Amino acid sequence: MKRILIIEDHEDVRENTADLLQLAGYATQTSPDGRSGLDRARQFRPDLVLCDIMMPGMDGYEVLERMQKDPATARIPFIFLTAKTEKADVRKGMNLGADDYLTKPFDEEDLLSAVRSRLEKHAFLQREFTRDVEGVQAFMQEASAYLDLDHIERDYFARTYQAQDYLFREGDAAHNLHYVTSGRLKCYKTAESGKELVSGIYGGGQFLGQLSLLNPSGTYLESAWVMEPAEVYSIPKADFIHLLEHRPEVAHRFMDLISGDLIALKEQLIQMAYWPVKNRVARALLRLKESGVAARPTRDGIDIAREDLAGMVGTATETAIRALSELRTEGIIRMGRAREIIITDPTRLSRIAESC
Repeated sequence: MKRILIIEDHEDVRENTADLLQLAGYATQTSPDGRSGLDRARQFRPDLVLCDIMMPGMDGYEVLERMQKDPATARIPFIFLTAKTEKADVRKGMNLGADDYLTKPFDEEDLLSAVRSRLEKHAFLQREFTRDVEGVQAFMQEASAYLDLDHIERDYFARTYQAQDYLFREGDAAHNLHYVTSGRLKCYKTAESGKELVSGIYGGGQFLGQLSLLNPSGTYLESAWVMEPAEVYSIPKADFIHLLEHRPEVAHRFMDLISGDLIALKEQLIQMAYWPVKNRVARALLRLKESGVAARPTRDGIDIAREDLAGMVGTATETAIRALSELRTEGIIRMGRAREIIITDPTRLSRIAESC
């Protein structure tokens, strides 16, 4: 049963509102002023707060501001109850972060509709979405309902790319966010010297192009090259940007959904700047093994070109090969068929990877 806290100094309004909500199946508690309302909010932990604006002592604006500063109450949806209809009062409340407002006197239908809508939208913000195309589609569909928009794309269609195709090139106009369902792709930047700096090897279940969609120039910041046949879904940039610009809470959820790989990329860049090559190679091998994007179903090893491995750790190919030779001499890895690298002592490899 959803819990609703009503903070209202007029007894008749307070009690009538509570009665209507209880009859609709909600659990309610009431407070006659802002200070007691704050205490009740901390104790009761309601799913929604209805709060009058004009109250003696502490008005509704201050109640909202204090709730937002308290981690225990900051995420509780908040609806203002106000007898004032001036736009300035409504605007002030919404600018402070209120989710909605009801103008008194309101009828039962208006009250229950506002409460139901806000609780449904809050449930959307709390829901966990899977990091796959179904999860993104579910997110976009629910975000569309949350934002009351009809023009957000509801379905995305996969395109197949062949080996050596480019999904996009550095400097191309960034029109889409991409989600890989199968195959392997390499993302890299090209230095002035012509050397490739590989930001990652990507496979099923990973996103590409997140940061590029936020690039002020509107272009991709790196190139995405298909290493083997791949299936990729493209999500229009307009959908992505609209979510970011329209409602920050939706943007936050969307960034959570797609940003996991960015954290790993940031760590990789730090490693490239400060760690010895051997440590960086060890970390790259572990990351590739864990992700599975450089593995084959019938093999135990990591299948990656030496120049791509060198690009991942930011060094020359010859230097990366020397680091691999050291690891092989120490019995930590061995070479399999073709260019396959097999980790024989993951514990020691982990120690090397984490020793900086």
